[in-house]
Amino acid sequence: MPTTIHSHPAVVLDRVTFTWPDGTPALHEVSGAFGAGRTGLVGRNGAGKSTLLGLIAGQHRPASGTIATTGDVDLLPQLLTLDTDRRVADLLGVGAAVDAVRAIAAGDVDPAHFDTVGDDWDVEARATAALVEAGLPPDALGRRVGELSGGEAVLVALTGVRLQGAPIALLDEPTNNLDRDARARVYDLVRRWRGALVVVSHDTTLLDLMDDTAELYGSALTTFGGGYSAWREALDAEQAAARQAETAARQVVRREKRDRIHQEQVLSTRAAMGRKASVEKRQPKIIMNARKRAAQESAGRLRGEAAGKEAEARAALDAAERRVRDDDSVRIDLPDPGVGAGRRMATFTGAGRSWVLQGPERFALVGPNGAGKTTLLRRLVGSATTGRGHVAGDFASTGPEGAVSDSAGADLLRDAHAEARTDRIGYLSQRVDGLDETVSPLENLRRAAPGIGDVELRNRLARFLLRGDTVLRPVSALSGGERFRLALACLLMADPPPQLLVLDEPTNNLDLDTVDQVVSALGAFRGGIVVVSHDDAFLRRVAPDLVLELRDGELHEAAIDGVESDGV
Repeated sequence: MPTTIHSHPAVVLDRVTFTWPDGTPALHEVSGAFGAGRTGLVGRNGAGKSTLLGLIAGQHRPASGTIATTGDVDLLPQLLTLDTDRRVADLLGVGAAVDAVRAIAAGDVDPAHFDTVGDDWDVEARATAALVEAGLPPDALGRRVGELSGGEAVLVALTGVRLQGAPIALLDEPTNNLDRDARARVYDLVRRWRGALVVVSHDTTLLDLMDDTAELYGSALTTFGGGYSAWREALDAEQAAARQAETAARQVVRREKRDRIHQEQVLSTRAAMGRKASVEKRQPKIIMNARKRAAQESAGRLRGEAAGKEAEARAALDAAERRVRDDDSVRIDLPDPGVGAGRRMATFTGAGRSWVLQGPERFALVGPNGAGKTTLLRRLVGSATTGRGHVAGDFASTGPEGAVSDSAGADLLRDAHAEARTDRIGYLSQRVDGLDETVSPLENLRRAAPGIGDVELRNRLARFLLRGDTVLRPVSALSGGERFRLALACLLMADPPPQLLVLDEPTNNLDLDTVDQVVSALGAFRGGIVVVSHDDAFLRRVAPDLVLELRDGELHEAAIDGVESDGV
């Protein structure tokens, strides 16, 4: 594929190597460049994309190699929504300036405040205007991140990167948790972005807005001139040609091996005939010896030629095989939760009616950012009256009705309510905040399945591509994709298995191959499923029996393109 940078590079990497403190290698001698325009950075989960962005932004220091940039770098991290106590003004990067302006207005003439403000006296007005432009309420500046929905938090952080105006901006999964309208606003921001922009995302619509596509694969960084779809088409064509070349090379190896064996048979027959002639003394001894030496030399030469041709064919096959990608994929085999077809699993009420999820049915919950979808899900999970089984989420702040801090808040869920009818619930939160950051993936899964031995636990983690030393590292050292796969493993591999899966944006941080595996696993799951997602393509593949929309505090039946509710 082409490896063209369309403009003078803004970031240059020269043999960059990074190893985690526990000795686990993350990147090895990565070299490449990002142009001054818009570049989409793609790669499988765990390839090191987020780590590479952290290195460029100066959050990590490479063990060896160099990183050169043409200006300051600002990073929108993938896991920003986990810091729920942070102020929105701080997330925007204007917290200190806003505080200083307010202190001066209140009569505090400390020179430090004037130094902080500089010439930016209208910072609060600019920040508020930027938030409103991003579709957020005017009072959002005074809130904390924990009061926002996941999508609103991402919009705030993205607005902050834009306000700071660094020459080089790095965005890690910026459209996660965003509804259709918010994604459209992000797309518009990206189209009008000034300066170098590097975007890590699994959002193919966003990636198609890029000038270049860079892939991080096996610690090699290659750049293609064009958006994601053009890159994907070129890669597929390249892989098709590579597989064809591999097949042809394998055929050549078989042919050369057959020729070598046939040659050996011919030489063996000739040698036998020579020995017989020598025994029968058909010609003088001196002549027979001369013919024997000539035959031996000829046989050696032929054997060498045949072996050489076969070795060349095997080398060509090895080279062809290296061009063919044979990537591991997540393997999810869900246990039978033992749910009867008529078993009531959950009840949703709103707009003067109710909807009952029975047996292996699937409900989808949609709605704009901030409508309260996450609050409703947590009410659903918190309503279980007898044990919860394994719940992958933090409910320490859950109130008596399961309500937690959310931008919508309990007061906005006027007529919407949800109640679980089983205590074996598996909940995957949007913020993936149910993992213990201080312990290993192995220990997290052990807590989810306490009756399972370590060998089987390792096997289960391996199905989610968490292997070797990775299962012993602290969760805090994992990439976003690895964390999400671990959360999925703790949810789906729990013992006893959940009867009701409650999934809040389950495709966040997952590469497209892993999404395929999740869809396949959910299709085979014999329990109930409630899923929130802004990914219409994913919802169409899950094929929910009912789509409910939460808007203005009320639930209504709805539809998405390609999915019609059955009116359960």
